Amino acid sequence: MQFSHIINIGKKEISGLSQTFVIAEAGVNHNGDINLAKEMIDAASGAGADAVKFQTFQTDQLILRDVEKAPYQKKTTDRGESQYEMLKRLELSKEQTAELMDACRKKDIIFLSTPFEKNSLDELDSLGVPAFKVAATDLTNIQFLEQIAKKKKPILLSAGMCYLEEVRRALEAIAPINPNVVLLQCTANYPIRDTEANIKVIQTFRKEFDMLVGYSDHSQGVGAAPYAVIAGAKVIEKHFTLNKKMEGPDQAASVSVEELRHLVLDVRRAHAYLGDGVKMPSCSEQLTRKSLQKCFVAARDLKCGERFTEENIVAKRTNGRGISAVYYKEILGRAAARDFAADEIIEI
Repeated sequence: MQFSHIINIGKKEISGLSQTFVIAEAGVNHNGDINLAKEMIDAASGAGADAVKFQTFQTDQLILRDVEKAPYQKKTTDRGESQYEMLKRLELSKEQTAELMDACRKKDIIFLSTPFEKNSLDELDSLGVPAFKVAATDLTNIQFLEQIAKKKKPILLSAGMCYLEEVRRALEAIAPINPNVVLLQCTANYPIRDTEANIKVIQTFRKEFDMLVGYSDHSQGVGAAPYAVIAGAKVIEKHFTLNKKMEGPDQAASVSVEELRHLVLDVRRAHAYLGDGVKMPSCSEQLTRKSLQKCFVAARDLKCGERFTEENIVAKRTNGRGISAVYYKEILGRAAARDFAADEIIEI
């Protein structure tokens, strides 16, 4: 399998050298209210996120009517309501989605959405979304993965709730059709314990599949996201809400707008901390190096022609003048070209 190491989503590049691409996950935290969804776009843009992401589904095509809610959903919503009934309330129409895309253009933030079945996939494609986010629930849905891959747009694939072999099967299905994939480590619960974040899986993915990787973060607060950047994540996704006390399956586990702002700042700072991997003195170190690193001086008076030895030369701070002490082995045994007084800087 071969995957692209440079992927473009809208005006943004995702690569080994790019800043980490931050997705503010609105999800269904708009509660089916288009005006609330627009407020979330404004908030995500103000926080500095690269993209804001929603979820697109037709409930009748997604789920049977009698399916129970997931355990975390039962804790955060009406236990007497089925998962079908809950999702039906959270649907956005094609017209509403187009309206949100227009709102994103006005705020200069990328619109993304997760399709959950083929009708919604086709709908989003027809509206011109620049990429598809695939939820962890569909990583094992090979038929759907192939349908998404055939759209020939970048794919952000979450790998929650699955085994490494299932990830491999998913990628083997996608790769021959579409190499533009970013694989996101994810632990699919809301929220997760710190010990469930398992950021090291990012490194496993890089080693196993040689591809761009990211992290869909369900930890509490700013949480694991900035640490995932240090581990190599080039995409970060995080649920956010305008009010954690609102009704909804994901509200309580999401970050606030203020926390989202801090998350973006911390992710940017983590990227800055990483640097470029080239080991050399930084600009600010150059003057410090000159002041603090040592060069050779005469340990005592030396006569012209006398050989340099361990006893008659010593390294001291010289404000950068003379021969660096790193050349100790090279200077030993060489003859002094002239007389040197004690503490005089050695020159050859």
